[in-house]
Amino acid sequence: MKKTFHMAALALLAVAATACDSQEKPANKPEAPKKAVTETKKHELPNYRYVDVDSVLSKYNLAKDYNEEMLRMQNNMESKAKKHQNSLQSQATSIQNKLQNNGYLSEESYKQDQQRFANAQSAAEREMTSLQNDFQNSAMKAQQAVNDSVYAFIKEYNRSHGYDAIFQKAATLYIDPALDITDEVIEGLNARYNKVKK
Repeated sequence: MKKTFHMAALALLAVAATACDSQEKPANKPEAPKKAVTETKKHELPNYRYVDVDSVLSKYNLAKDYNEEMLRMQNNMESKAKKHQNSLQSQATSIQNKLQNNGYLSEESYKQDQQRFANAQSAAEREMTSLQNDFQNSAMKAQQAVNDSVYAFIKEYNRSHGYDAIFQKAATLYIDPALDITDEVIEGLNARYNKVKK
């Protein structure tokens, strides 16, 4: 019974609210066209922008310089690895040939050659480990330096532009290309970097 009463009361309130709405609006005054408001909103850009970080990293001179440095380090590491490999291969072949041709006068001299080979192998492994660690540390520092530089610039850039947010393009599924400020950011980053570099 109470349930039926509540439902009837709600129905009466809804009818009364509709009646009040129709009484408050003058019959001869037309409503403002909604289409015009929608069209105006379409032309206004929201107060945020985005940056394509991949483009920044491929065109920012600081990032390019670090990439070249990392490439040099990698080439140097590969060259040293090849040199060690050739040297160790040569030593191993020499020991094998000497052994097959009865070149060892005693077992002691054979063990000495084996020990020298093992020492050379350990030294090569230590050097390669050290080079790899240096490479990884340098790559991490380079990445951090580029990230810090980009974020510092974006902060400075936004002081004069006042956007509510600047997104990374990769973090969006779709974003209006009119909101792209990547070229401005790259231009500003390179102008600042080239000035410091001189």
